[in-house]
Amino acid sequence: MNRVLFSLLVLPGWVLAASGSPDSHFYRSLAEGGTAEVALGSLASHKATSDSVRDFAVMMVKDHSSANAQLVALAASKHVSLPKGRGAKADAEMVELKALSGNAFDKSYVSNQISAHQRTVSLLQKEIDSGQDPDAKSFAEKVLPTVQSHLSAIEKIADQMGIRRS
Repeated sequence: MNRVLFSLLVLPGWVLAASGSPDSHFYRSLAEGGTAEVALGSLASHKATSDSVRDFAVMMVKDHSSANAQLVALAASKHVSLPKGRGAKADAEMVELKALSGNAFDKSYVSNQISAHQRTVSLLQKEIDSGQDPDAKSFAEKVLPTVQSHLSAIEKIADQMGIRRS
């Protein structure tokens, strides 16, 4: 019985030490999302037919590249290793988007961006509300207004294009 109790008390500390940060999931999820934004934005900046969609995509590459660089530095200071790729969901979205063209591409990219930015706003807000790492919380507070402005901008584009949102 004592061994079980000891394991339950000590194991969370080992997991925490192995991850390098109490909020390593936040770092990793945000890194995957940011990497996906740059990749999908790069694709859309070349494939989009709508000027507003193309301009938004260029903004995604610029803003998320900058935030990604800051996140990499912060994670490194916390000894949190970040994923190198954009994740399976974004890989699937990339395949889907590459197969589309014209207005179908634009509408799919816009819908994708609304969902992605809603998820990112939720991730940032969760970190702000319940994160344990003060530096991660500070980073989330710093980038949240930008992500919210991205969400507002893409929702406006969706409205202009007549894309129904749920």
